[in-house]
Amino acid sequence: MSTSRRGFLRGRFSSDSDMQRPPWAIPDGAFEDACTRCGECLRACPPAILVATAGGYPAVDFSRGECSFCGDCVSVCKPRALQREDVAAVPWRLKAAIGDACLARRGVECRVCGEACGAAAIRFRPSLGGVAQPLFDAACCTGCGGCLAPCPAGAIAMRNEVEMSE
Repeated sequence: MSTSRRGFLRGRFSSDSDMQRPPWAIPDGAFEDACTRCGECLRACPPAILVATAGGYPAVDFSRGECSFCGDCVSVCKPRALQREDVAAVPWRLKAAIGDACLARRGVECRVCGEACGAAAIRFRPSLGGVAQPLFDAACCTGCGGCLAPCPAGAIAMRNEVEMSE
């Protein structure tokens, strides 16, 4: 986490670059140079999951819902901070990660994330004499974030694939 001195003194302990950029965002650094913070992508987002950070840059807030990967944010981005060169282009390298706070892993029956996952990346394996345990298939996960908001324990986070392999 990189925190500026000014941000630290104002009580802001994360920078705008710590936020998840919208889908098809160009790499950090170039994104900040290109983005004019006009807010067009925020207004164009049908599920309204794009929000303005403290610095005015767009970021994804998965607590508001999931990304539908419609591309509307890209189509209105005049400065081309969001670029979708190919229809098959991957929007980002995000995957869900189920943490230790998971209710099922703590012996409480819960399958909310599996029910919310349209890609069937989260399924539940029955456990003899116990609660069904979550099975996560990273290859199926689209990174839409649909499982994050419904989780009653806040046990799911969206992580970059690079972070997960470290």
